[in-house]
This record gives sequence, C-alpha cells and structure tokens, in this order.
Amino acid sequence: MSTFSFNITIFSAVLSCDQAADLVIELSSTPKTKQDEVTFGNDFTDHMLTIEWSASEGWQAPLIKPFGNLSLHPACSSLHYGIQLFEGLKAFRGDDNQLRLFRPMLNMNRMSNTAKRACLPAFDQSELLECIRRLVEIDQDWVPHSDSASLYIRPTFLGTEQSLGIKKPANALLYVILCRVGSYFNSEAESLSLWADPKYTRAWKGGTGNYKMGGNYGCSLFAQYEAEDHGCQQVLWLYGEDHQITEAGTMNIFLHWIDEDGEEELATPPLDGIILPGVTRQSILELTRKWGEFKVTERYLTMSQLCSALKQLRVKGVFGSGTACLICPIGHIVYQGENLHVPCQDKKSQLASRIAKELTDIKVGRCTDTPKHAFMHIYTYTHTHTHTHTSHRCFSPSQ
Repeated sequence: MSTFSFNITIFSAVLSCDQAADLVIELSSTPKTKQDEVTFGNDFTDHMLTIEWSASEGWQAPLIKPFGNLSLHPACSSLHYGIQLFEGLKAFRGDDNQLRLFRPMLNMNRMSNTAKRACLPAFDQSELLECIRRLVEIDQDWVPHSDSASLYIRPTFLGTEQSLGIKKPANALLYVILCRVGSYFNSEAESLSLWADPKYTRAWKGGTGNYKMGGNYGCSLFAQYEAEDHGCQQVLWLYGEDHQITEAGTMNIFLHWIDEDGEEELATPPLDGIILPGVTRQSILELTRKWGEFKVTERYLTMSQLCSALKQLRVKGVFGSGTACLICPIGHIVYQGENLHVPCQDKKSQLASRIAKELTDIKVGRCTDTPKHAFMHIYTYTHTHTHTHTSHRCFSPSQ
C-alpha cells in the first residue's frame, strides 16, 4: 500500500492547504473556559481533527482546527442508514507531568476492523494515531492533574454519501474530538445494580455486536430506561435460551468465584462475535494471568450458573470493565423477579479494586516493574508546544 509524506505546519489563522499531503493546524484565537467540575462528556477542548475521504481522490489533508459544528448534507448516509462508528480512549497525566495513552494501537486496530465491517475506507492506523497525538499535544492543558479524571479521546468515522440508497459510501469523514471526563456513573453508590431480562438482546451471532458502531448503543436505550423503572442502573444483557451472560450495560463483565470444580477463577464471556473486544477487558486478562494466583478463563457463563453459585456462597465478586468506567463492581442483579445480592468484599482486598489500582498505576507511569508490564504498551510523550516543521507518513490516497 503506497504512502506519501506531508508537512506539519502550525498556523494561528485559517490557511488553505497547498498540497493534499499537508497537515494544517489552525490554533483557536478564543480559548474556552474549562468547567470547574469535571463531569463526563460535556467539557470539550479547543480543537478537533478532521480528515475527509472520497472514492475519487482518496484521503485529503488532515486538519486540526478550532472545535466547531459539522456541516452535513441532508441525505448523508450516516444519518439515514447508520453507516458510522466511533472509538474511545484516554490520555492521562502522570505524576511526572508526562501525558500517556494506554495501549492506543488496540483502539486503532479495533477501529480499523469496524471500518471494514461498515464498508468505510481503510486508513493507516499509525498515522491516525500520530494525528491524534498532535491534537492531544495542542490541547495538553486540558488533561486533568488527577488519577480520577482524564482526557477522553473520541475518534468518529462517518459515511457522508450525499444521496439516498443503501450502498457503500463514496465519501466519508473521520474526525476526533476531546473532552475532559471524570466518573462515568453519577451515582454515589459503591456498586451498580443490573436488570437482567432475556426479552431484550444486545447482539447476536453474525451481527455487529463485536464492533464499535453507534447503532449498538442507540438500540439499547429503551432497555436501559426500563431497567431504571425496575430500580436498576444498567442492563445485564443475556443471550440465547440458556440466558448466557454477555455484557453489563456498555461494559464487559467478569465473574470472580469458586467454580464448579472448587477452583478459584476469574471468568469472562469469550469473544464469539457478540462481545465487544474491550481494551480494558484484554488488559485485565493479561494482567491477572501474569499474577498466576488463580485460574483466568474466557468461558460461557449463564444465569443458572450464577444463581447456583450465589446460593452456594461461591461468588467472590462481579464487576464490569471499560474505557469509560475502568472497573465497576456490581452489587445487585434483578432477575426473574428476584433481587440477587452479589457480595462485595472490603475495598482493600477486593479484586476489582486491586485491578483498578494496578491499571491506573500503569496508565500514569507510576508502575516501575517494567518487565512484568511489558505487554502494556504506553504511548508516552512529554507535553510541549512546538511550532516547527516536521514530516512523517500519512494516509494513502489509494486507500
């Protein structure tokens, strides 16, 4: 696959791009005021990245510009047919004041896989990540000085075909926005409550449940609000006649228990096409397997197995995982009219808290045991504003 070089040039005003290979960075002349309280998803930074694509001309010049609204044709294919996808990753500020992205190439790879499934054009993962790095570098002052807050990075990819009819789009827009985020859940409770009802299905074999498409989330809202009507905060998604446990809300789910053979086990459903391959999920599996303290497996889990284990007092804990929440303990599950209490250990010994602390230490550069965590790739750079010309490879016009 061919590539070409482009110059990175920073301007303080809007300038046209002389060549399609030039990345133009327009710095905002009116910086925003940051919100005093860091919530989730509302406090957007000063800049955004946009990259347009067409079947006739390929990828156009990447552009970092002041944050603003998009202009879309009324017949835009993403609006009518849901041809779109998104990703989610975070930038963290360490005690050493360096900024770090946690395993970002896993997000780039997942985004690439989802783009293929959505019939959107291929892109160079490393070069998109470099553009994201530059965007974060420019808005570095928005990265919170806190372990409990971070800068959320939201790459989004839309089909922008300007005609009606279901077909592979001849135009597309890839853009990235940033926002400061705190805790994903507003509740002060130490654990979540889940509503499990098999009448709603999040994903199915042969579908798109293992891809990060917006449609997977929009169609879950109705069940989410019904869960709230039943006094629960999230949905425990079940699948099949045997009520397999799949995901908790928008999170992967883990069960820490003594299994049927009397062994301590940390288990999570396998990636069989209906489970999103979460970056945090993969990191938890790799981290706990490195510990070697108990069995760690990817296996099918059913509500019947969980109910039996709860009655026999074999459950040590249940928790969800994801980029937005990191680790979230689950305390109650409403299933078939019964309120199932899930034991939560004290915070100092709880496995979920231990995993959360170790992952956080890795993300902010606090972990010094490099060989043990060599599998945790951290994209690290010292934050500094630069106004120099450099060059690197970018999107291929043939992609």
